[in-house]
Amino acid sequence: MRNARLALGGLLLALGAHAAAAEHPSTASGKTYPARPVRMIVPLVPGGSVDTMARALAQKMSDTMGQQVVVDNRGGASGNIGTEIAARAAPDGYTIMTVSMTVVVNQFLFPKVPFDPVRDFAPISLIASAPQVLTVHPSVPVKSTKELIAFAKANPGKLHYPSSGKGTNSHLSMELFKSMAHVDIVDVPYRGGGPGQIALLAGEVQVGFNNPPNALPHINAGRLRALAMTTEKRSSLLPDLPTVAESGVPGYTFSTWYGVLAPAGIPTPIRDALHGHVAGAMRSPEIAHRFAYEGAEIIASSPAQFAAHIKSEVARWGKVLKQRELAQKN
Repeated sequence: MRNARLALGGLLLALGAHAAAAEHPSTASGKTYPARPVRMIVPLVPGGSVDTMARALAQKMSDTMGQQVVVDNRGGASGNIGTEIAARAAPDGYTIMTVSMTVVVNQFLFPKVPFDPVRDFAPISLIASAPQVLTVHPSVPVKSTKELIAFAKANPGKLHYPSSGKGTNSHLSMELFKSMAHVDIVDVPYRGGGPGQIALLAGEVQVGFNNPPNALPHINAGRLRALAMTTEKRSSLLPDLPTVAESGVPGYTFSTWYGVLAPAGIPTPIRDALHGHVAGAMRSPEIAHRFAYEGAEIIASSPAQFAAHIKSEVARWGKVLKQRELAQKN
């Protein structure tokens, strides 16, 4: 009888442990999360700012997680292909995605996208933001944002700007500017920010928003003329340069942002563990130095703060891009 009771007790303990592991996957198999490498999808080709930041973050997270965080570039369709892969991945903490604001705006730029940025993802952290600088080729006879607006209104459709495609920083920053300043500046797509900047330096296009660290050497050399920063307040990168808002377009601000998402349905303990590793990595001196090189400011928000930010960005860009579409049709 005693043996039977011991056997029954052992069975109940085993069942209890199994149930606890099922309820809390972070303790499954007797190991704490993560028990194997984590895949970090970057829905863009290698080499851009999102990829650069993701690789720095993945390396630092690998140090603290005890498992490799492996960057998996899945470029194509302005990020839609990789984002769909992440949305359909198992919500077990072993697939995450580093994104920029394209995850929000693509739904307004393409006839159909196979994911919803609010419904299909669990926010982990908003990690950083980066401003842009408004520049013109020296051949354009303007020295301020107000003068640029006046020139554009007097010459509708004669100024051109380089973009890296729909939903990219160069595209969104200028479309927001056009919408708020009520000017007609023509989009000329290029295969990335590098070719677009070369075109601006050559005078093939006349005006554009640029990443400050990339533009600064050309501004200092006189090959580009800087007019304004897109930040809410003047930036330490170019402290003497006014903002777009204070120099002609009240209320204008633009900073691209970067964040980490997981598939919707991820268990709360694993989401919280991921947030701890992401936020911890973002506070490290190595990450701060690397992101500063990209002109980015560290944020490392909570999941709730990132969720609220995504919803506000959906509302903002939905309005801007729908107005743009209506204007193009009229």
